[in-house]
Amino acid sequence: MKQRYGSQFEKMTKTPVEKLVLMLGLPTTISMMVTTFYSMADTYFVGKLGTSATGAIGIVFPLMGIIQALGFMLGHGCGSNISRLLGAKETEKASDYASTAFFVSLFTGVVLALFGSFFVEPLMRLLGSSETILPFARTYGIFIVCGIPAMMSSFVMNNILRYEGRASLAMIGLVLGGLLNVFGDWLTISGLGMGIEGVGISTMLSNYVSMSLLLSMFLQKKTVTRLQIRRLFTNRNLRLQHSADGNDASATMQRNEESTPHRIGNIIVTGLPSLARQGMSAAATMSMNWMAGPFGDAAIAAMSVVMRISFMLYAVGLGIGQGFQPVCGFNYGAGLYARVRRAAYFTWVFATGLMVVLAVSGWFIADDLVALFRRDPEVISIGGPALQYQLLSLFLVPVSFIGNMLFQSIGKNGRALFLSCLRNGLCYIPALFILVPAFGLFGIQIAQPVADVLTAMITLPFFISFLQKLTVNAKK
Repeated sequence: MKQRYGSQFEKMTKTPVEKLVLMLGLPTTISMMVTTFYSMADTYFVGKLGTSATGAIGIVFPLMGIIQALGFMLGHGCGSNISRLLGAKETEKASDYASTAFFVSLFTGVVLALFGSFFVEPLMRLLGSSETILPFARTYGIFIVCGIPAMMSSFVMNNILRYEGRASLAMIGLVLGGLLNVFGDWLTISGLGMGIEGVGISTMLSNYVSMSLLLSMFLQKKTVTRLQIRRLFTNRNLRLQHSADGNDASATMQRNEESTPHRIGNIIVTGLPSLARQGMSAAATMSMNWMAGPFGDAAIAAMSVVMRISFMLYAVGLGIGQGFQPVCGFNYGAGLYARVRRAAYFTWVFATGLMVVLAVSGWFIADDLVALFRRDPEVISIGGPALQYQLLSLFLVPVSFIGNMLFQSIGKNGRALFLSCLRNGLCYIPALFILVPAFGLFGIQIAQPVADVLTAMITLPFFISFLQKLTVNAKK
């Protein structure tokens, strides 16, 4: 293991950061797109069943967002600590964090699955289902609930691998699971005629396949960290570390001794920005469903499709940003602050350029993209313009998520938490409740681009000012 770690340390601290970000970002981007592809495939095949069935996917989407939020909280929370511990050459402590996050996610997932299976119908109503959509949402939702343990633990393992700098291994489990989901959707809808029940079964099974494949990476000892239940009860002494800006309160791993409750608390606090980001996304979708309800099932279905298409494009930039996270955390832990700064600026510029290309390409085929998922003239007339409006602000999105990821990766949890709440929460939800009463359906269509502009304006000063301060402490 020492030899494996030594070569990994050289790779993460010596490889030019531009090459390293892209090298780690490519498999992460593929992983992000495959994760999104789960729901995209479901939306496509369910679209063959009717508008109300398509709306059901949009209703269940916030539930999946909440599950992802919990998984990402534990995954990013432990991953941020792991990358800095590996940068400081503390491999045993890194394994403690990995094991703690994995077993906590598995236990939490089982509890949530048992609870959710008893309250599926009230949960679907809470998420904004209409009476016509409810039968489809209830059927699809029960299988999503049963897959919660696999989803949560997969997100944790995926992020452990990413933060180790092994994004290609993380990609394998998600890609194969995603391909299985697409095949399963086709088989159950087109081959067996099972309807939305078949799509739910396919999605649940693909999640468990992904979980098994990711777990096999650890069992085959292809990783630096280990998943061992005994590590849940391990106490270790920790060295005092100082942050780059001299603020000791922001440095993680400062306790003289760290027990399991301390480790869990550290994971949760560090992962809170991810919980907030994903949780706010789920709350935003619920709010959108409520606001779109009075305009009919076509409005819910249209915005559901638009959100998936937009997130597929957003996931490309987000994947590059997640390639930046282990580079940032690893080099920050090693005290190589100049590399952190260079990586941050490069990721921002590259992701922005990528978003511009995708936005321009998508603008001219917006109606066709919506029609790909639901060939309903009313759905297309609502979704086409909404997608174009969202594409207008796509180039502003990278500064928002990269700024947030920067602070989370280095343990600046307060700033990371605030910034993570902006795009889908503090900016989007108020915009929705202000614009819809004023402009009706048009308000729903423009709420997200308005939120993107506000989020970028707030994030940019935090991002630039910190990187300027970091330069003062930079090591060549």
